[in-house]
Amino acid sequence: MLAVIGCFIGTIVGALPGLGPANGVAIMIPITFTMGLDAVAALVLLTSIYYGAMYGGRISSILLNIPGDEPAMMTCLDGHPMAKAGRPGDALVISGVASFVGATLSTIGLMFLAPVLSNIAFKFGPAEYFALYLLAFCTLGGIASKNQAKAAFASALGIMIAMIGLDPNSGMARLTGGNLHLYDGIDFLVAIVGLFAVSEVFFFIEKHGAQGALNVVLGRVTVPWRDIWSTRWTMLRSSVIGFIAGVLPGAGASLGSFMTYVTEKSIAGEKGGFGTGVPKGIAAPEVGNNAAAGGALVPMLTLGVPGSGTTAVLLAVLVTLNITPGPTLFTDRPDVVWGLIASLLIANFVLLAMNVPMVKVFVSVLRAPPAILMPGVTMVAFVGIYALTGSYFDLLLVVAFGVLGYVLRKLDIPTVPVILGILLGGKMEKQLRDAMVLSDGDWTYLVSSPISIGLLVAALLGFVAPMFLRRILRKPEVPDHAKPVD
Repeated sequence: MLAVIGCFIGTIVGALPGLGPANGVAIMIPITFTMGLDAVAALVLLTSIYYGAMYGGRISSILLNIPGDEPAMMTCLDGHPMAKAGRPGDALVISGVASFVGATLSTIGLMFLAPVLSNIAFKFGPAEYFALYLLAFCTLGGIASKNQAKAAFASALGIMIAMIGLDPNSGMARLTGGNLHLYDGIDFLVAIVGLFAVSEVFFFIEKHGAQGALNVVLGRVTVPWRDIWSTRWTMLRSSVIGFIAGVLPGAGASLGSFMTYVTEKSIAGEKGGFGTGVPKGIAAPEVGNNAAAGGALVPMLTLGVPGSGTTAVLLAVLVTLNITPGPTLFTDRPDVVWGLIASLLIANFVLLAMNVPMVKVFVSVLRAPPAILMPGVTMVAFVGIYALTGSYFDLLLVVAFGVLGYVLRKLDIPTVPVILGILLGGKMEKQLRDAMVLSDGDWTYLVSSPISIGLLVAALLGFVAPMFLRRILRKPEVPDHAKPVD
């Protein structure tokens, strides 16, 4: 039941331009806690929303040429031309089946790869974990922004916010300004809801506040079996590429959809007709971004390092539930791990069964007037946070983080590294202190093992490489109106 509810809500969230999976999960977190759900039930609901939003992002991409989120941008290139050619229903069904294939194969990959990676993680000590957290900051920040300096600033800002509160060793207050409400630090969920959900409301008001409901027309929906069968090898190849992109910390669904589209376009060549509305041009990015969504759960569960912005939000949920992601999670809480994996498989079948016959229902959501929609999103966010914490001060913090997120995005500074800093800053500090205690203050201990050296080198490459790769890998041209809503 929770999977069905999560899939339904997630598909609606994904279909709405600009919201995306991270915002959908962030908005629902407080409601999940106020419902009193246990760890497994909460993860079933939230991961179903996650997968549902990945499915739903294709709807506005195909019908309106407006991506629901950034990974769905590549679907615009062939999805909208097919819709304009009089086949919107076919395009939606092809993308729905492709999403199912990518998500299911990546979940199977998660089942096999996660336990193996967790066994390797048992060899990690303080130095290795410090290097791993640094890798997460460098890769997620490096890929999330076009400007490495802005990404570094965002990460540093997040770590600074994580330092607010009492020093864990000395008990001295840090960065509180004498405010007693800040002595316990900043709650993950308050920061996440503010930076994602509330800032999105501000942006929506700025860009679409004067607009009415969108005019969407969808004709008869049938299953184009021949087109689906013609994309079978595309789906298999794209599943592998997307899953690998997801496993890499910081790469995520955006890289997965881009790489799969570029790969299939290069294989097909000029005769492939990519960009004119071909089935392979729809299937490749949809398989890629959904496979990456499953792959991003691997580092989150096994190492406690999120592979994407949405898994950073899910990591905050686990921490709030007193569940420590990492190699011991598979032995200490197998019910959580395998319950999560089972829910992903269930959610995929629910989404496939739901998206084809009910696609007209989800499309009708796009006709909802923003004057009704956005206040509803705001209400859910505020009521959920207050029900969770019971503190008016946290509501003020939500607004403050919303304003901060709005300002950062106006300056083109990514918000995901800020969230990552708040989530991992305290853990990174603890591992650094433990390393210094064990080595009696010798900093060379941080580079004393092959694993830590390898991770530090990977962190350096992950931060520097995007500067050069952006010049080599040019994204296919996307019309201005097809660019993602900020």
